[in-house]
Amino acid sequence: MLDLRTILVVTLATASLQAVAWIFVWRAWRHLYQLKFLAAGFIAIAVGVLLTLLRGQHPATLEIVLYNTILKLGLVLLAEGLARFLGQSRYSWIGIFLLLFQTVTWSVALTAAPDNIAVRIHTSTLFTVVIMSMMCLALMRDRTQPRLLRWITIGVLAEYLVASIAHSIIEFRLPSDFQSAPVLADRNAWYLLQGTLFLIAFFACLLFMVSSRLSAELREKNDALSKEVMRMRRLESRLNTSLEAERDLRQEQADFMRVVGHEFRTPLAVIRNAVEMIRLTAGEFPEATRERLSGIDNALNRLFSLIDRFMTNDRDNGFQPERIQVVSFLGDVRLHFEMTAQVNRLHFVVEDKTSSFNVDPDMLATVIINLVDNALKYSPADRPVRVTASQGRGAVVIEVRDRGIGIPAAELGKIGRRFFRASNAKTVAGAGLGLYSARRLLAYHGGTLQLEPNGEGGTTAIVRVPLSPGSSDKIMLEWATA
Repeated sequence: MLDLRTILVVTLATASLQAVAWIFVWRAWRHLYQLKFLAAGFIAIAVGVLLTLLRGQHPATLEIVLYNTILKLGLVLLAEGLARFLGQSRYSWIGIFLLLFQTVTWSVALTAAPDNIAVRIHTSTLFTVVIMSMMCLALMRDRTQPRLLRWITIGVLAEYLVASIAHSIIEFRLPSDFQSAPVLADRNAWYLLQGTLFLIAFFACLLFMVSSRLSAELREKNDALSKEVMRMRRLESRLNTSLEAERDLRQEQADFMRVVGHEFRTPLAVIRNAVEMIRLTAGEFPEATRERLSGIDNALNRLFSLIDRFMTNDRDNGFQPERIQVVSFLGDVRLHFEMTAQVNRLHFVVEDKTSSFNVDPDMLATVIINLVDNALKYSPADRPVRVTASQGRGAVVIEVRDRGIGIPAAELGKIGRRFFRASNAKTVAGAGLGLYSARRLLAYHGGTLQLEPNGEGGTTAIVRVPLSPGSSDKIMLEWATA
């Protein structure tokens, strides 16, 4: 014989296990936050049944109302969780109103007629009909779950709804002296038993819904991943095409450089041969002539060296540093301008005549000569150009200071770009490659080039070269943050 207490124990075990299961499912898939409401609903049902089991033979009115309200709260939470999970409209205010209505009605009924349970049963039936109808409506509106699963769940809810109505009808039509059947020791026990079966069936339907949702999300992620893989493959194909085009361009560039190098060597060789012929046929020369011929030889040697290193395929031999004194280096630069009869406008100052650095002399000489040449070119013929060398913070600093036309402030950041020339320099011949080449050559040394207005209407070009290649990264970082 199944008595009411036994059925309540079974219901308690069922609701508790289901609550624990939903807690674990929610912790495994946190993005499905709606499962918290389902877990809370089963917890509320389990708590309500437990309190009902623990109450005495003659519970107080407050206990009866409170325990049944907790049970009804469980149904409200289940309805809220289902609506949120399906993404349907939520009617939380209806659930709150029903809970208040249940509490007030049961309180009045227990106070006026404690032995008459008909009013309480009818109130519970009304509560159940409204909640179950809300859940059925949410399922009928849903299009995210399989059609068969939605209708099976609607059938489970409808069964509980019909059982509640039948329970109310039976209570209304039964005579007051009705005796329970032998199998069920209490005339309400059958309703509680089918309620337990409803919880099991509803729990299974919810699990299938969650499984369906997770499967759909997995398919969406797989589709998105497949699309991303296809997109990456297309990008890879474009990248390979670009790399192939770049290789072709590099090959064309190498061929062009070889042609240019050959074309440069031809006139330079003619000049060198002419200098040699002058020496062989002209006899003794004055001292000034010998110095000029020596200067031409030095310039030719530097040009041939640069061509050999930067217009051939042997890129590893491009940068050839050696230890050289700063004063000796600037002496070579001075000698270059003596050949052009412009040295009288130059003032060279070396603060520490014993300092030396590890540089490629030809490369760095090209940089300084370009800067000095610019200073002379963009300054009036009667204005001097000052070249100073100093040492500090692990670097040699060479400044080329002129009193020329200067650089417009708005264009200062653009100077040094390839083919860019300042707006006030259009009347002077040039290609806009000198400063660009200087920065490229300084990069081999880990050096930097800065252009600043000097307050005298001109520009100061500041070259910083590390004392040794090993400290180049450190020096560049220090000057960048200074």
